[in-house]
Amino acid sequence: MFQPRFTLTPAIAKALMEIEACRQAVTRLPLSMRMLDSLRRTARLLSTHFSTQIEGNKLSPSQVEDVLEGGGRFPGRERDEAEVRNYYKAQEFIMEQIEKKTPLNEKTLRTIHELVMSGRKTPTAYRDGQNVIRDGRSGRMVYLPPEAKDVPALMKDLMEWMTGELKRNDLPIPVIAGLVHYQFATIHPYYDGNGRTARLLTTYILHQGGYGLHGIYSLEEYYAQHLQGYYDALAVGTSHNYYDGRMEAEVTPFLTYFTVGMADSFAKIRSRAEEVQNEPDQMNVLRELTPQQRTTLSLFARMKRVSSNDVATFFRSSTRSASALCLKWVDAGFLMIADPSKKARRYRLTEKYEKLIAARITE
Repeated sequence: MFQPRFTLTPAIAKALMEIEACRQAVTRLPLSMRMLDSLRRTARLLSTHFSTQIEGNKLSPSQVEDVLEGGGRFPGRERDEAEVRNYYKAQEFIMEQIEKKTPLNEKTLRTIHELVMSGRKTPTAYRDGQNVIRDGRSGRMVYLPPEAKDVPALMKDLMEWMTGELKRNDLPIPVIAGLVHYQFATIHPYYDGNGRTARLLTTYILHQGGYGLHGIYSLEEYYAQHLQGYYDALAVGTSHNYYDGRMEAEVTPFLTYFTVGMADSFAKIRSRAEEVQNEPDQMNVLRELTPQQRTTLSLFARMKRVSSNDVATFFRSSTRSASALCLKWVDAGFLMIADPSKKARRYRLTEKYEKLIAARITE
């Protein structure tokens, strides 16, 4: 039976208190559905970018957004494109299961893995052979996971432990999530996709246990920004071989990394949620605009600064008419002159309306 060895140190206790304080604060914020949708969208895009980046994906955050929402294509990056699409699908699947209150079991876990790897909702079989974790630069072995014949029993044991702990409610949910993350990575039940699946598994447990925070945070961002710490925390034990120490290892280092990272992520989203909540209602700002001005927001979503020629092309009008329109909008407080040069004059939105673009609220 999986019996993790760990100590609830002062550092872990402090992180747990910070997590709980942030959870309570965000829960009490009167965020509108539109604000929540915007924050969720940002969190999912960030989670997709950073989780796949950890595994070597080269797409930038803006390229990930373009692939997922704009149908973007990047020649030579087809594998990277597929990875981000599949990870995003897996996130959507998890949210669907949480809404249905579907208990997390092995079938669901294996389905998450298949979504990560192929985008299909067919449970994946565990590996049937030995895999080896090597240093990407030197090629030396850093970890030898358990033999394939032991994987099914180990996974069954892990899921039973998780289910029992969630029912008993003796351990804090973040601690359970961190320990499951660690043990899944330890078992390494697949040839590929273990890291992404472990991170999604963590998301499922936290949401199921009441630490979903409306789905507006990204733990993956912390992992990517503290990547060596992530690997160091996972690499515990006296030997690189699972059977020679890893299976009985003291996992406090990983639990410390996990809870501190979660506290950091929650603190950031608390700050962002409070900031958004204090902003004026974006829909009221939109209502101040004319239909023509609202349409123009889509132009500024692509170009931060535009010329009268850009506006003319956008509206299929003459440059003279577009120039007059831009000056009219400057007087109205919709635009400001970014470059006063007569030959290269450029306009940008005033700060009030730039926030609309940042929040992606357009018709």
